[in-house]
Amino acid sequence: MLRVLLFIAFLVVPVLEIWVLIQIGQVIGGWQTVGLLILDSLLGAWLVRLEGRRAWRALREALNSGRMPDRELADGALVVAGGTLLVTPGFLSDIAGFFLILPFTRPIARRWLSWFLGRRVRVMAAGSPFGMVFPQGGSGDEPQRGGSRVVTGQVVDDETPGGRGPGAYGDTPGRPSLRPRGGSPDNG
Repeated sequence: MLRVLLFIAFLVVPVLEIWVLIQIGQVIGGWQTVGLLILDSLLGAWLVRLEGRRAWRALREALNSGRMPDRELADGALVVAGGTLLVTPGFLSDIAGFFLILPFTRPIARRWLSWFLGRRVRVMAAGSPFGMVFPQGGSGDEPQRGGSRVVTGQVVDDETPGGRGPGAYGDTPGRPSLRPRGGSPDNG
């Protein structure tokens, strides 16, 4: 399936781009078509710069807050891909580029990207020795219980540094540990 998509992308899309350019050139004229392409590229460059800065700022904020920047990384990748499509001459690639860059259409593209990559990972993992770990049915977001080997349990920390019992440093589930890093806890 991926080979078919690549074939379409590298053979059919350029032919369609040329056909659309010819059709638009016949309607509005050749120089106007070139001017429209230049104006389109300038607008795209400005938009890529604006949205790229916004995505970079969101990525830094996510990293500084200590959370996984999955949405921000996907947004950055979509802005780069959209910018690449906007640099490519042609109206169809520009439409796709604007779809990936604009802030109100990017969430749709992000969902499509997430679905596509999740599907690819499940297909590739199913053929690997670890195929039983990844579910074949459903969305893949929910854990599989039933037939798989899931062992539920609790992690117990019975280590008592310096005579202090468990929980003395506030390291209860869901809270960060207040244990000093390196050395013994009594060093200060």
